[in-house]
Amino acid sequence: MLHKTRAIVLYNVNYNDTYTIVHVFTEALGPVSYLTAKTKGKTTRVPKSLFHPLSVVELEVEHQNVREIQRLKEARQHIALPSIRNHPVKSTICIFLAELLGKITVDKQSDQRLFDFILQSVEVLEMMEKDYANFHLVFMIGLSRYLGFYPDSSGYRPGMYFDLQNGVFVAYRPASVHFLNPDESQVFFNLLRMNYENMALFSFSRHERKDIIYRILEYYRIHLNRLPEIKSLEILHEVFG
Repeated sequence: MLHKTRAIVLYNVNYNDTYTIVHVFTEALGPVSYLTAKTKGKTTRVPKSLFHPLSVVELEVEHQNVREIQRLKEARQHIALPSIRNHPVKSTICIFLAELLGKITVDKQSDQRLFDFILQSVEVLEMMEKDYANFHLVFMIGLSRYLGFYPDSSGYRPGMYFDLQNGVFVAYRPASVHFLNPDESQVFFNLLRMNYENMALFSFSRHERKDIIYRILEYYRIHLNRLPEIKSLEILHEVFG
């Protein structure tokens, strides 16, 4: 059955000398893997140059539920992202976030709200000219809202602990080992106050930014019950080192 859908590229891997498998999050079908030929040239209907992490494309696909890997008939650019493509920091952010999305959306169904959040975030990053060091932090926290475990900051007071298991700030140290101490909780609370519009007003030290990423990933692992290692994380640390 033929479908037309927008999609956000997550990653691609070599299948053999002739084909590549492209993993995307589609608007209509959720996460899907497509087999694409490594054909080059201006006449190809599936240009390989389209499939960079977090690129936004329009696809015409042949979809059959019995297939694990679907067939991609045609692909075209939906939004031009020249700044992301050509800026090493922005492209590294996209590689990291695309890998994260690839690991957490593998079992999801189509989700219009999640697709719109990712799309709008990509558009924001493309338009930004500076001060994007906190972008991936804001994205990761915002993403948790669409996964069902956005932290509750309504009861926060200085000196509190953040309970990673229950997603709330508490006055006393939790019995679980999964918590943030008061200093870490203050940093985390500041993160929850951030959005794409005001994130340039907040500054974190290299140590704070590195630590909070690990803590957010810990939070994800607790609530998703699984999250494989993010291999591009060290590259991200190097960029913001």
